[in-house]
Amino acid sequence: MPSSTSERDTTGAIACSDLVRVFSTRGVEVQALQGLSLEVASGSVMAVVGSSGSGKSTLLRILSGLDAPTAGRATVAGHDLLEMGSAERLEFRRHSVGFVWQQTARNLLPYLTAAENVALACTIGRQSRSARSATTRELLSLLAIEDCSDRRPPELSGGQQQRVAIAVAMANAPRVLLADEPTGELDDAASAEVLAAMNQVNAERGTTVLVVTHDATVSDHVERTVQIRDGRTSSEVLRTTTVDETGADRVVAREYAVLDRVGRLQLPDEFTSRLDLRDRVRLELEPDHVGVWPADEETEEGGR
Repeated sequence: MPSSTSERDTTGAIACSDLVRVFSTRGVEVQALQGLSLEVASGSVMAVVGSSGSGKSTLLRILSGLDAPTAGRATVAGHDLLEMGSAERLEFRRHSVGFVWQQTARNLLPYLTAAENVALACTIGRQSRSARSATTRELLSLLAIEDCSDRRPPELSGGQQQRVAIAVAMANAPRVLLADEPTGELDDAASAEVLAAMNQVNAERGTTVLVVTHDATVSDHVERTVQIRDGRTSSEVLRTTTVDETGADRVVAREYAVLDRVGRLQLPDEFTSRLDLRDRVRLELEPDHVGVWPADEETEEGGR
C-alpha cells in the first residue's frame, strides 16, 4: 500500500468538486448539476445510479469531454477538464477515455465486422497494421468474443454487440472506461455478461470503470455505487468480500449517506418512505451517532 499521496497511482483517477451545470431553454434556467462532488480511485469499478433527470448523464458527458460544467472543478486521468484547449481535448478523447453508449448504432458501424470495428478504432490511435491486428485479437479474446470476429453487428446478440463496443472503446488503451446505460436494452443474463466483461477489463488492464445507469441491480456487480438525486450525490454503497467461518466468500454491503461541506445529506428513499419521513424530522445528538425520527406526536412524547 502506498504510504503517501504522491506515490499513489492517479493515472485513471476521477475527481469532481462542486460541479454545476446550468442549461437555458427559452429563457428558463435548469440546473442539471447542483454542486456535485465525486471521487473515483484509479483502477476501481464504480456505478453511478439515478432516475431520469437526476443529472447522471450530464455528469458523464462532462467526464468524457463532450460537455463543460458551468462551474466547479473536474479532472480525469490527470487532465483538467476546465483548462483543456482543443488539442488536449482531442488527445484526451482519443487516448485517455473510452466510451460505451447504450445504443449499438452509436458504438459500431453496421457494415463492418467486429474485428474491423476494433481495428478501425486502432487507426485513430495511429497504430501500425501489425499492432492493430494484435490489439484486435487480444481484446476480442479478453472479452470472450473471438468467435464473433467475422460477424457484423446485426448478426450479433445484444450482449455480444456491447462486448464488441467495449473492445472498440479499449482499442487505444484508455485509463478510464465510461459507459452510459450499457445494459439498458439487454435482458438480465446479457447484462451480467456485459458487466462481467467490464470487470474483466478492469482486472486485466487496470482500467478505471465508471458505469452510469438507472438500473439499481447493476450495483450488485461493482465495488461501489453512488446514487445521484437532484444533481448531487446523495448516498453510496461499498461492497467488500470477506471469508466466513466455513471458508466461503461473503459479500458485505454498507450504505452511507453523503454529507456535503455545509452539512446537508439526503436520506435514501427506502428509509424515508418506510418511516414516513417528510417535511421535517426530529434529531438527537448521541455520543457516537445522530438519531433521526419522524416529527409526529408520538415521537414528541418520547416514543421511538
